[in-house]
This record gives sequence, structure tokens and C-alpha cells, in this order.
Amino acid sequence: MISPYVDCASARDSAARFVTQHCPWADLDAVQLVVTELTANALRHTDGWWRLRLSAESDVFSVELDDSSPVFPEARTPDFTGGGGGFGWPMVLSLAGRVEVRPTPAGKSVRAIWSHEPAAA
Repeated sequence: MISPYVDCASARDSAARFVTQHCPWADLDAVQLVVTELTANALRHTDGWWRLRLSAESDVFSVELDDSSPVFPEARTPDFTGGGGGFGWPMVLSLAGRVEVRPTPAGKSVRAIWSHEPAAA
């Protein structure tokens, strides 16, 4: 699924519908937090476009956000008093099973991946 989003809320809502329909095994709260964080960062730290892609296979779900900034996300010391952030990237890394960041000709792509572990018999 590729769709243009205007804000974090519409991206989060679309992700919730997608997860419910295509991979109900995924942790919906974690997915929505990751989508919110990635889109908020794209809105805050880029001057250009961004695009969210959601994909699901039988045992893998991914959220991929492409944006116009070539700057990779990096962890920084959280700002507990001044509201300066620093909480989001560690949260993304802890909520997704795996996170990949790669450069693209027009900026970068951040991909959060969850794998479905079937229940043991």
C-alpha cells in the first residue's frame, strides 16, 4: 500500500486499517507508534516530500518511510526538561523487530520490520 498522507494521524489511521486487514498478528500499538514517529520526524526534519509504504506477506510486515532528507536518524540524549525530543528513534528501534536505513537517490528510506512467529505446537 502506498498512499500520500498529510499528517501523522492520517498515516497512523491508514496503518491501523492495513494491519487489521492484512496482518492481525502484528502489534497494532507498536506499529502505530512507529508510524507516528517516522512521519513526525519526516514532517519535522525534511523540507520536501515523504512517502509511507506498508507491506505484508504471510509472516512479515513492514513500514517504510522514504523522505527527501539524506540525513540518517541517530540516537541522541533525551531532553526531559526542554521538550527537545530524543525519545523517538530509540522507541522505533525497540518496537520493531528490525530497522533498516538506506540512502536513496532522493534522500533516504527507513524500514521497520516485524516478523510473525507462529505459536509453538
